[in-house]
This record gives sequence, structure tokens and C-alpha cells, in this order.
Amino acid sequence: GDGQNLVTEDVTVVEGEVATISCRVKNSDDSVIQLLNPNRQTIYFRDFRPLKDSRFQLVNFSNSELRVSLTNVSISDEGRYFCQLYTDPPQEIYTTITVLVPPRNLVIDIQKETAVEGEEIELNCTAMASRPATTIRWFKGNKELTVEVEQWSDMYTVTSQLQLKVGREDDGVPVICLVDHPAVKDLQTQRYLEVMYKPQVRVSQNYPLQGLTREGEPLELTCTAFGKPQPTDMRWLRVDDEMPQHVVVSGSNLLISNLNKTDNGTYRCEASNAVGKSHADYMLFVYDPPTTIPPPTTTTTTTTTIPTTITDSRAGEEGAIRSVDHAVVGGVVAVVVFAMLCLLIILGRYFARHKGTYFTHEAKGADDAADADTAIINAEGGQNNSEEKKEYFI
Repeated sequence: GDGQNLVTEDVTVVEGEVATISCRVKNSDDSVIQLLNPNRQTIYFRDFRPLKDSRFQLVNFSNSELRVSLTNVSISDEGRYFCQLYTDPPQEIYTTITVLVPPRNLVIDIQKETAVEGEEIELNCTAMASRPATTIRWFKGNKELTVEVEQWSDMYTVTSQLQLKVGREDDGVPVICLVDHPAVKDLQTQRYLEVMYKPQVRVSQNYPLQGLTREGEPLELTCTAFGKPQPTDMRWLRVDDEMPQHVVVSGSNLLISNLNKTDNGTYRCEASNAVGKSHADYMLFVYDPPTTIPPPTTTTTTTTTIPTTITDSRAGEEGAIRSVDHAVVGGVVAVVVFAMLCLLIILGRYFARHKGTYFTHEAKGADDAADADTAIINAEGGQNNSEEKKEYFI
């Protein structure tokens, strides 16, 4: 409140703590200051305390201020306290004390201690003896739940109800009830969920580790199952057919020492617990055995096999160098052969032309003679000319 010459402030205090009431005078004129409780009983008149409640203690007194402390505050101390200044006319203002009561206890009640996956369970969180009423929030693990909750309260107690559908992933997860209240911080409680679920089954192939399942080879399978409670009953069966007699089942293992085509089919591992039954299937298809190369027969022909697998990268480089050398040599040989062929063709044409010229000159004298004698004479002359002109045939 604010009177003509008086100043004070409202006080909010947590139950059990200390509240301080201050009545201050703006312009002091040595007037008397007194403090009254909600029942208008005088607590302090100047620096004198008429009230016998020893929880009120004088903190400061002067002409401009009367300050009083109240220890161990309770709900009954709430209300208006009056500051009076004896002037003409008298002045009066009031201050209000508000007492906060934190929750005395925070409890989570769960409908079922152990739930089965898929069920919806009910949880109730109660914050007792609080003032004002608390606001309750729910968390599952670190995630705040945004589902709608029912909440009801009276002046001091608040109860919040949560409907939660649980799954196997919720097993061991804490459900947290947290309260928002001006008197406390981080007040929370939690309960761990216990969820039962039927087994999870998985079939793994131990042998062969990789590759195909071939005829004549062994096969080993292992079945693993996890659940809550842990599965106690586990068995192997063959879907839509009887289990072959040569199949050996030992606990969670299934062994076929010598596969054949009649083993084809689906093999199932079943596991069960108090919640239910689950299974996992393995589909077996037996392939033909790998083909083998027959041993070589005795012949006069020797066959050399060159392996094509290269285990070292340097071997590939040497092979590439060899192929380049062979190509160069082959190219040179081809060029030489081609040049020789061209030379032979040119020489053949040259000698054929000169041989024709020779026969033409030899018969020229006989063709021009008028009779045999003249032809002989011309032939002799041709011989003489031939002595002067010699021809060489290479």
C-alpha cells in the first residue's frame, strides 16, 4: 500500500521461513509508528512490543522506519498487516503476507507392477499439502509426455492421472512425475516400468559361413531367443513336412551332416514363455555339388596351361611390357617384308621391259631384207653392231 506519507511492500514467504515487514516514512516529523496484525492487535508501538508472540522481533527502529521480522511463518500468519502513522489526521497503509506451502510428499501409484506389452496402464501422481496447488508434468525417460492427463485438486492436494500404453521398448524405462511450484525447484519422483513381452527369435547359419548350401556338405543352424521372462521352451520343426531322420537337433542347434535334395524346405525354430510364442524360419535350398575336372588321359600331346589369375600387380606390369615389345618387333618385320616385296616387283617390271627391247633389235635386220642373202648380210652387220653395243642381263 501507499499512504500519504507511508510506504510498504507485500511479502511472499515459504512456510517455516522468515518474513520481514517494513513500515517507512517518506518525510519524517517524529510521529509515532506502529504495526498491527490482521486482527488489528498492536505488534509494535514504536520500539515496544505489546504482543506476547515472541516470533516477532524488532529489526530496525528510527523516526523514518519500523522494521519487524516474523520467524517460522505458518498458514495462520497470512493476511493484511497495518502500518499506522500518528499524524493529524492519522495515516494507515497495509501489507499482505502470502505463505507458500511446498508439497509435503510426492507419490506415484501404478495400477500394475508388471504389465504385458500392448496393455494400457494407469499411473497416479499425488502432491500433498501444497499451497497454491501444484502443476504436475509427466516424463517417460527424457521425453515429456504430451498426452492428455486428468488432474484434480483441493486447496492443498493435487492428483494427476496418466493412461499409458506400454511396449517391450518401455521395459526398464523410468516414468517421472515432476511438479511446478513457486516454493520448490526440481521436485520429482519416478517409477521404473516393468514390461513382459513374448520372445524375439532369430536363426543364424553357423556352417557354411559363406556360399551356397550344396549337396553332400554339412549344415549347422543356431536359434537364439530373448524375451521377458526368458524363454524356457525352444524346439525345431519342419514346416508342412516331417523332419528328416538324419537331422540332429541338440537344444537350440540343428545339424545336417550330409545335405541332399530331399532336405529342401522351411525349418522353423519356436520359442515360448509366459506371455506367448514366437518363431523364426530358415528356408533351405540344396544346390548341386560343384563340378570337378576329370583327370587327364595319356596322350602324345603335351598341353601347357597358363594360369590367368594374377596375384601380384607387378606381374601385370611385366606382361604389359612384354606385349609392347612383341608388337614393336612384329611391326618392324612387317615393314621389312613389305619393302622387299615392293623392290622385287619393281625389279621384275624393269627386266621384263629390257628383255623385249633386246628381241626387237635382234630381229630388225631380217625384217628389212629383200632376199635371204641380204638378210644374212644384215644379220652379220647386226652381229658387228652387237659387238659395239653390249647388253648385260643380270
